[in-house]
Amino acid sequence: MSTDPETTETSPSEDTGTDAVEGAEGTGESAAAESTADAAEGGEGTAAEGTGEAKAEATAPELSEAAAELLAQKRERERIERRKAEKAGPIVAGAKLSGTAAELLAAVRAVESGEKPVAIPSVKPEPAPRPSAAPEAVRRPQPVAAEPGAPATETVESVRRVLAEGGAPETLAAQVAATLGEGADDQLREDPWQLLRVPGVRPEQADGFARALLGAECAPDDERRGRAVIGWLLEQAALAGHTALEASALTAALAKQGVPDPDAATQSAIAEGEVLVFQDALDEPAVPVQRTADASDESDEDAAEVEERPVRVLIGLERYALAEESLADGLAKLINSVPKEDGSAAEWEQAGAAKGSTGELIRAVAGHGLVLHTGGEASLEEPAALLRAAAGFGLRAWAAAHGPVGRDRFTALLAQSGEPEGGAPEAGAPDSPAPGDGPRATTVAGLLSGAEGPGRDADGALDLDLLVVLDAPQLDVETAALLTESLPDGARLVLAGDPAVLWSAGAGRVFADLLASKACPQVVSRRPDLGPVGELVSGIGIGELNQVEAPGKEVVIVPVRDAGEAVHRTVQLVADSVPRVIGVPAEQTVVITPGHGGAAGTRALNVALKERLNPGPGRFGGFDPGDRIAYSPTPGRTVPGRVVNADAEGLHLACAGGPVVVPKERVEQSVRHGWALTAHQAVGVRWPAVVVVLPGDAAQALSRPWVYTAFSRADRHLSVVHGVDQALPRAVAEVPAKPRTTRLPVLLRPQVPAEA
Repeated sequence: MSTDPETTETSPSEDTGTDAVEGAEGTGESAAAESTADAAEGGEGTAAEGTGEAKAEATAPELSEAAAELLAQKRERERIERRKAEKAGPIVAGAKLSGTAAELLAAVRAVESGEKPVAIPSVKPEPAPRPSAAPEAVRRPQPVAAEPGAPATETVESVRRVLAEGGAPETLAAQVAATLGEGADDQLREDPWQLLRVPGVRPEQADGFARALLGAECAPDDERRGRAVIGWLLEQAALAGHTALEASALTAALAKQGVPDPDAATQSAIAEGEVLVFQDALDEPAVPVQRTADASDESDEDAAEVEERPVRVLIGLERYALAEESLADGLAKLINSVPKEDGSAAEWEQAGAAKGSTGELIRAVAGHGLVLHTGGEASLEEPAALLRAAAGFGLRAWAAAHGPVGRDRFTALLAQSGEPEGGAPEAGAPDSPAPGDGPRATTVAGLLSGAEGPGRDADGALDLDLLVVLDAPQLDVETAALLTESLPDGARLVLAGDPAVLWSAGAGRVFADLLASKACPQVVSRRPDLGPVGELVSGIGIGELNQVEAPGKEVVIVPVRDAGEAVHRTVQLVADSVPRVIGVPAEQTVVITPGHGGAAGTRALNVALKERLNPGPGRFGGFDPGDRIAYSPTPGRTVPGRVVNADAEGLHLACAGGPVVVPKERVEQSVRHGWALTAHQAVGVRWPAVVVVLPGDAAQALSRPWVYTAFSRADRHLSVVHGVDQALPRAVAEVPAKPRTTRLPVLLRPQVPAEA
């Protein structure tokens, strides 16, 4: 690495936010804090919820144990709903609970108090073991429905009046109406804390609204407030990647939010069916305990020694519980099924003779329904070779990338003839299919919505034989569930990606959980990313920040003293040094910094870069034609582009994937200036040159996955504006990814081979 002869800089600063699990409050880590807090409305996955419900309602013999538990709890909630109409007042600390709800609460309390776990009597049919070949799905998911239209004008106006009465911003009216639906005004009057369901609203704001509406009736121990805060905490946890929270973490978070009796609030939420409770066995040896015989037991033994397996009690929202269960069932079907007989055994065998990890991947996919493939940017040639081979002998082969930039990049790779490791044609590799007959690429969102890709067959399944999902670490549980449920019987699925990058913006860590489970074949690419940048990034992946030789200034370190100098040096690099010395123009260079806020966050950097590269008055919401932007159509999904113009329809953008018109009312929520991005916004995209800004106030935000992701976005040149001193090597060596609480490993456990 070298020091830039003309420049020196540093400065990282991000809205680090409070971690959503350590108290489950704040915007949480990474993806959520950067994409969801600033992006627009709700995310993806409504269709995933539908498929999950279908599974939960399946007949008992076809249910997994977890699904049966969900079904039992659903029936219990229906019974409670019938009883609710007869209730005269609020639930008093357990007095009106019975059946499963009371027993589940007892389990929560027992674990929190350190006692042995309470056994929950079975209220569900005995589940049958997972079959070796999964049965037909109850119903096929249909293409994702279009976003519902805007709420009726009269509904918005009635909500606006209620908000004004409670002192809340009237600009929230459309969001509230869209979130709560018909009768939103009556719902707010009956339960003002429903305002917490609107993205961006915090408990203290909902409390002020409730005090204005309810007056003396507003109290901290109101059960409506407790339930609403629980829902908000679990949603915040989902933004940080968790599909559920441990009961003790949720209780602690409720106390921090001023809920006087967290147990009673949890009990009320369980009784109302707003949350689900799970007891998951831990991977720890069973503990021998002495159990005293009951006084009525006339046995000669006074006590008996039994073994109890340690469990953890988790509390989660139904939305993520159903998605995770649906995903586990879909993965089990792939793991246990045999790919359909397509008459191409000889072709698979011939293609599998390819050398190196390309051949390993082809052989693994030939005999398995689900295969994992890991590696960096160079490894993408291997799934490309797989898809070309499959298409060469008649299979309907598709790839799906995280976004349009990744899709276009992989499309270009598919168009190449494909050279193996060593540069010689692969032994046994088939000729490339003719244009139009070969594999093609789409985006995951486009594939599921039907806007791109092969479409659906008569049964509603995707019309394909082989699907390779790229950028697999970016899959959240809801999207992954819909993908697996959408596959036809006998199809093959390959999840490919770099396990060292940042995880998904949504709830879950699907790719990491699958890798850890060892439930299906995994092929590790042996193609390294070449050059000084590739060498540097490879070291970071194993926890080492090495000095690399960069004779062509491929890697440059620019030391800086403070955030102001960091901003100055960054602008100088993008506008002058990199174009002149490296030959990469400013429009092909991106700046990456740990967060949006701070003196050297994306906001400050974008202001400085706009002033230098495209000055203007910001005629439309702060934007001018020619501005680089980052467009977030949904939380966690960022598409780079440029402003074309603006008119009565909205802001016209030229984005990767085609033109976009963003309505005026959505511009503030979904469009940012895009010269400077966060690492989460940059995932799935690479640029010829990257300037990573690490100001001194960003030291606490750094981790190995963040550094790996930011540095690996560079194709030809990487400049590091360095102001964190020893915090950078310490983060690479000692700070792994923040843990996420998920249930997928437990649900996948029956699929793990005995020898594993």
